[in-house]
Amino acid sequence: MKTDHSAFATLILAAGKGTRMKSDLVKVLHPVAGRPMLDYVLNLAEQMGSARIALIIGHQAELVEARYGNRGLAFVYQREQLGTGHAVLQAREAFAGYRGTILILCGDVPLLQASTVRDLMDRHRATGAAITVLTTLLEDPFGYGRIVKDAEDNVLGIVEHRDATEEQRKIREINTGIYCAENPFLFEAVSEIGNDNAQKEYYFTDIFAIARRKGVRTASVIAPDPGEVMGINSPDDLARATQFVEARLKENLRGSR
Repeated sequence: MKTDHSAFATLILAAGKGTRMKSDLVKVLHPVAGRPMLDYVLNLAEQMGSARIALIIGHQAELVEARYGNRGLAFVYQREQLGTGHAVLQAREAFAGYRGTILILCGDVPLLQASTVRDLMDRHRATGAAITVLTTLLEDPFGYGRIVKDAEDNVLGIVEHRDATEEQRKIREINTGIYCAENPFLFEAVSEIGNDNAQKEYYFTDIFAIARRKGVRTASVIAPDPGEVMGINSPDDLARATQFVEARLKENLRGSR
């Protein structure tokens, strides 16, 4: 029996400047196969039937809003870049009174497929979790947040690379930055996140430790293709993503003949 995915909302993080792109243009407007990478993320949320979509914007917010102002989105402003936890918290008013599932996507992950998101949402609902993270396995997980689990596969926490112990850095399962969460738990928990870490930022990933402290369920699901869930952080990433999209389009054309 298939899960009904119609009753959910989406929050998309798109406020980052993207300094490694070596360009003045806000990262999410850089083109992948001729279209801004944010197009792919918005289309995914819309095609899956998201009841509402909130877009968190910051750097060059006016450019993003000008391009997408006719799509019925709620625009949320992150004036200061203080981390992902701070970014999500800015959307609290946009979801005031909303009870239910919120899908959290990244505006710089354009290759994500609907089937993978459905797997995430199925797992989230089947387990009754308050928060579920999409993960993947990397041969070289350097630089990524590690998924720390107990013997029953429950997510105890996500530890950023720079804050991880040597033992934790051996973990190959990493955070993709894509989640399902239940509201009002989501914004209640995010409001409790602190910044006691190497970067002095408010890490959204701290929500898992908060969830465990509150005694609510956490879960995860592994995306089988790491390439599909990787963020675009450099011109090289952008070129690889474009090649991937163009190859996918050619494959679809062949399949339709």
